[in-house]
Amino acid sequence: MPRSWTNKEERMYKHIVDSEKDEGASTRRAKEIAARTVNKTRRERGETANKRTMGTGNPGTALEEHTRDELYNEAKQMHIHGRSGMTKQELIAAIRDR
Repeated sequence: MPRSWTNKEERMYKHIVDSEKDEGASTRRAKEIAARTVNKTRRERGETANKRTMGTGNPGTALEEHTRDELYNEAKQMHIHGRSGMTKQELIAAIRDR
C-alpha cells in the first residue's frame, strides 16, 4: 500500500481485498482490484498528482481554456471516433459539431 494513502483508504483497500477473495478472486487479482478502486476514488477527489487522467474540465469555461486531455475525455464521452489522433483545435471543432 502506498504511503500517501490515509488510514481510511488502507481500510477500504483491505476490505475490498477480503471481499474479492471471498468471491473467488486470486490474491494477486484481489489486490489489483482493490488498489485500482482506491486510486480511482483518490483521483476523483483530486488527491493524486496525476491530473492528466481527470475529468472534462469546468463546464462553465470556454473549450479553448480546457486542456487537450480534458477535451479528449469529453470527446470520449461523446463517442467521437478518431479522437486519439486529433489536435486540441480538432477536438474543439469535433465537440462543437456534436
